[in-house]
Order: sequence, then C-alpha cells, then structure tokens
Amino acid sequence: MPPVPDLDDADMFEAHQQQRAAEVVRRSRFDPQTICLLILTVLAVFYTLYFAAAIILPIVLALVVNLLLSAPMRVLHTRLHLPKTLSALVLILGVFGVVGAIGTAISVPAAGWIARAPQTMAALQTHLAVLHRPIQMIQAANDRIENFLSVVSGRRGGGGGGQVVLLAPSSSPGGGLGTFGSSVLLGTRAFVGQLFTMMLMLFFLLAQGDSLLRRFVEIMPTFADKRRAVQIAYQIERNVSLYLTTITIINVLVGLANMLQCWVFGMPNPLLWGVLAFLLNYIPIIGPLTGIVIYFVVSLFVFPSALQALLPPTVYLCIHLMEGETITPMVLARRFTLNPVLVMGSLMFWDWLWGVWGAFLSVPMLAVFKIICDHVDVLTPIGHVVGGPTRARTVQSAIIPRREQETE
Repeated sequence: MPPVPDLDDADMFEAHQQQRAAEVVRRSRFDPQTICLLILTVLAVFYTLYFAAAIILPIVLALVVNLLLSAPMRVLHTRLHLPKTLSALVLILGVFGVVGAIGTAISVPAAGWIARAPQTMAALQTHLAVLHRPIQMIQAANDRIENFLSVVSGRRGGGGGGQVVLLAPSSSPGGGLGTFGSSVLLGTRAFVGQLFTMMLMLFFLLAQGDSLLRRFVEIMPTFADKRRAVQIAYQIERNVSLYLTTITIINVLVGLANMLQCWVFGMPNPLLWGVLAFLLNYIPIIGPLTGIVIYFVVSLFVFPSALQALLPPTVYLCIHLMEGETITPMVLARRFTLNPVLVMGSLMFWDWLWGVWGAFLSVPMLAVFKIICDHVDVLTPIGHVVGGPTRARTVQSAIIPRREQETE
C-alpha cells in the first residue's frame, strides 16, 4: 500500500486543486447552446439509468464489489501465486459463503418475528395507548379539513352532487393472496436474475479487469491522456476500495456493539439485530435512523413498559453518534472527504432512482465522480465543489502564494 501523504503534502495538493479550479473557471466560457445540450445529455443519461436499471444496476454493483475485493485479489494472485481465474473463483465463493451462512443463521429468527407480528399487535397497541388521544385529535382535525375542502370544491363546481365510485374486490376466491404471491414470485425471480448477472460480471472483472484497463489505456491518443487514465483508475481503486474496506470494518464493529447491547438487555435473537445494524449502517443517515425505529418497535414487544423500551434504541443512537461523529471522520478525514450536503443529495437521488441498492451505492459513486472531476480540466470546478470542507490554512495557501507566506 502506498504511504499516506503527510499534512503538508495534503495541503499542497488541496491548494493546487483550488488554483486549478479557479483557473479553469476563468478560462471556460459556455454559450447557452452548450449549456442546453449538456442539460439534455444529463437528462438522457438519468433516463437511461432509470429504465435500464435491471441490467445497469448489477454491473455497477459488480464494479463496486470488485473495488472492495481488489486487495484480497492482489494477495491471492501476487503473493500466493494463484491464477487469476482461480483467485476470482475463491473470492466469490468465499464472499457468498459468508453471506449465505449469515443469511441462514438469521432467516429462522426473522421468519419467527414475521410470523408473530399479527399476534403482537395487541401488545404494541397497549404500549402506545398514551398516544391514542393525540392521534385521535390529529385524525379529527384532518377530517374537518377534508370536509371543509369538499364543501368549498362543491360550491365552486355548482353544487352538483358528487358520486362516489367503489371498486369491487376481485370475485375470484383468494384473488388478493394470489396477486401477492405472484408479485413475490416475480420479484424473487428478478432478484435471482440480477444476482446471477452481478456474480458473472464480478467474476470476469476480477479475472480480466486489469487486461481491460490496459487495452483502454493503449487506445489513448497521447501520453498525457494515458497517464491521466492510469491516475484516474489508480485513485478510484485506492480511495473507493479503502473507503469500502474501512466502512465494512466499522460496520462490523457497530453490528457487534449492537448485538452485545441486545444480549445485555435481554432482547431475543441478538444476532438478528446485530446483522440488521451492520447492514443499515452502509446507508448514511437514513439507515441508522431506520434501525433506531426498528429497535424501538421490537423493544415494545419485549419490555413491559415504553420507558424500558427506549433503552435499546437510545444505546443504538449513542453508538451511531460515536461512530458517525468521531470514529469514521477520524479514520477517513484525510483520505476521503465529500461535501455533506451533496452526500445527502446523492443519497436521496440514488435511493429514488434505484431503491435500497442506490442508497448503498450513492457515496461510492459520488467519490468516483469527484475523482474523475479532479483529473479532467473542464470538470475541476465541479470536483472542488463536491469535495469536503477545508481548513482555513488550506484556503489561505490557495490564495496567497507560498513565497509570500514565507516572506511574511
């Protein structure tokens, strides 16, 4: 692994990026026709990503997992001298073996909680009885507003009596259940197909990804373009793989901490809730908030009072704050900084576009976009905006030349 740059080198690099961004902004002049063409191109790309998600999403997932497995692949191939094909096969079997073992371990308790859900609704209503009156008041106010709006719309429409059309349920016995079963089968078949596509693509990326990159570099017209392509590929592999590896280790520790606290408080199936916390922590902000809500609802089924049920989600919140505000910034601040506003915007956008998998991929794709922008002159200002907050010393070094600083 290459040495981590020290503080002065990092500041000099950030200052160089800022000077480069300012110079590109001064030189670039976009006419309205170019701007309109760029907007249409971006919309066409997003349109394609949305409607071709069934084939594009597995490929993007394979690319991200390939970055995560690049270091183990290098160890197997370089140090242990295994062929690339065999190394790729060993990694894929190992990863999906671990995933299958964890899934088998948590599938039984998860199925048990799902089966007991209808019977435990009475206990949930008992614990939340204190909220019954405020909910009734909110519902009554909502009904009054709806009645007022309906009266106003009826007067504007001439006072004509509206007709309410009720859709009759399906006459076939068990029609709703059959529809639900069909949708589940279709969803399972689509998931299995996308999983097979991702595994197949991942195998070939691990086995032949280097040769593909080499061929791509060979077709670059100039030596500067070849060097730029190699730098972009190296930075993407180094930074994104480092981010994914570090986040995975941190998420494992978060999952173990939550599993321990569930065991201490006497919650059943602590392994299930630890794995849930581990998976949800991959999704920034929204994932831990969802986990806190799930922990609170499950605690209402376990503990006799609502105050006791607040203990596990409170500890979950403390673990998340310690991890998100202290551990993760301390580990990744010097290597992987992104603008928090754009991280949240990317999370919302990709979650809307591709669902849960899009939320998982939002930060790695934003990092790849920043790396590409930093190495392309036209996109350098965008890369500077996407970057994380800088210190005042770095900004000053970008404005005042280094000689003037030394003279002063």
